[in-house]
Amino acid sequence: MSVRLTESDNPCVRCGACCATYRVSFYWAEADECGLPAHLTTRINDWYSCMAGTGGPSPRCAALSGEIGRAVACTVYDRRTSPCRELQAGDDKCNRARARHGLPPLSPMRAAEYERLPAAA
Repeated sequence: MSVRLTESDNPCVRCGACCATYRVSFYWAEADECGLPAHLTTRINDWYSCMAGTGGPSPRCAALSGEIGRAVACTVYDRRTSPCRELQAGDDKCNRARARHGLPPLSPMRAAEYERLPAAA
């Protein structure tokens, strides 16, 4: 018996807390490889860049639209960088971000289940 997962099953579609908690830094060339528009990245130094909006004390990624905890979308989901791809719904970083925004923790999801869910964009 197979279970059909839908966009509403994807907790990231309603959350976005990680996008408004962490600096999303990566090797500068990754932005070009992902095809990110230049205005969505900020150069940190000769080796690293970060997603625009995530480098300060109150981060919020410039690629995030919507309201945290209600309905959000990453405007570059298919082109997101490795730090965004590595964070998994329900992992420690996810739940720390959710706590910062007053949201309850999620149970960890198996990576295979998460990857089958529709994009949060």
